[in-house]
Amino acid sequence: MRQRAGLILGVVVLLAGVTAIAGWRWWQGRAPYGPDALRASATLRLVDQATADAALEPFDAEIATSDDDQILLGRVSWTAPTAPEDTTLRIVLLDQRRHLLPGFLAVTAPDPEHVSTGLDGSLDDARDRYDWLAGTGTRESGGSFWGAGNIITVSSLDASPVTFQTVLHAERPDTPAGARVATAPVTTQDMLIALICVGGDGRVHWAQRLT
Repeated sequence: MRQRAGLILGVVVLLAGVTAIAGWRWWQGRAPYGPDALRASATLRLVDQATADAALEPFDAEIATSDDDQILLGRVSWTAPTAPEDTTLRIVLLDQRRHLLPGFLAVTAPDPEHVSTGLDGSLDDARDRYDWLAGTGTRESGGSFWGAGNIITVSSLDASPVTFQTVLHAERPDTPAGARVATAPVTTQDMLIALICVGGDGRVHWAQRLT
């Protein structure tokens, strides 16, 4: 009886420990706020060079070099919630037809130091969780993994609104699969703007389609 009681007690302690670990992981990984807390919105339009230049001042907008180029100008705004200081956002502009990112993004905000462009592992994580981001992030081509295009990293929730611009050029058929980016021609309905919430540990909490 004592052996059986000891065995039962051991199982109970083990289950309690597993439950405690699972609860700790849930607590650490929970989203500090949901998409509704931000009340985020986005706009995207095709513009001329003068409009893009004015929107990005005092910084330089990307320059269209051909009559076939298209200039896209976007804006994302939100209301900053009370959240941990290390919570950051990613803004994604995506060609929904072929799931490709723009090759270059010019970006500004009220405090420009809070926004930057590039790629990081958060897009891979979000892509694995959300079907509508499929094909973005790191891609395999020829036995190697490639990352092409850019997204926007927002390091402070006080950076709203974020204004960005890109020029889409005509497709070059000889572009390697791993280096392909969004190309012209497009309509604004072809393009998706998404917002991704990332914790200080790099964990993706959620992603939201804005357009």
